[in-house]
Parts: sequence; structure tokens; C-alpha cells
Amino acid sequence: MNILFVCSRNQWRSPTAEKIFQPVQEHVFRSAGTSEQARIKISAKTLVWADLVFVMEKKHKQQLVSRFGTTAREKEIVVLNIPDEYGYMDEELITMLKTAVTPYL
Repeated sequence: MNILFVCSRNQWRSPTAEKIFQPVQEHVFRSAGTSEQARIKISAKTLVWADLVFVMEKKHKQQLVSRFGTTAREKEIVVLNIPDEYGYMDEELITMLKTAVTPYL
């Protein structure tokens, strides 16, 4: 399964998620951001690639639906409710991600 993690700037939350789940061999993981300043910007191609999408906040899901319409509506998008207050590979962030995402794997 192709799994995509989305946050705003693709600097801390979604890259952390991509990194910590990378060892799970059954799936392929990528990350992207919704902001114009994102390290890797979300694209329609990336969204089509994903079988399952995890967004950090409700606003990210709204942005995906607003920008990509039917493509986003047809995807399973899970809102993790993880605020933008953690650094890359922050231990608390890792714990939250593992707790929220592991049941879907």
C-alpha cells in the first residue's frame, strides 16, 4: 500500500512520519506539504499515487479537497490531529504518530 503523510511545510511532522515508518516493508511511504513553502509540495500526481493519506490537521484535509476535488474526495484521508508544535524526530511526536498510524498498517 502507498501511504502519504501531509503537513504544512513538510519539514517536521510529515517527514518524521515518513522516516519512522520507512522500515515497514509491506508499504511505501512518502510525505508532502500543502504550503507554497513546503520542502516537497503536494501534487495531484502524489495524491493519485497514495492509497491512504494521513494529514496532521483538519485544515490539511480541507486544503486537499479544495485543491484536488474529486481526487481527494475519493481517497481515505485520516486526520491525526497533531498540532504544529514539534520538531523533526521529536520523541513525543514519534509516540503520537506510532499510536495513531500503527492500527492502519
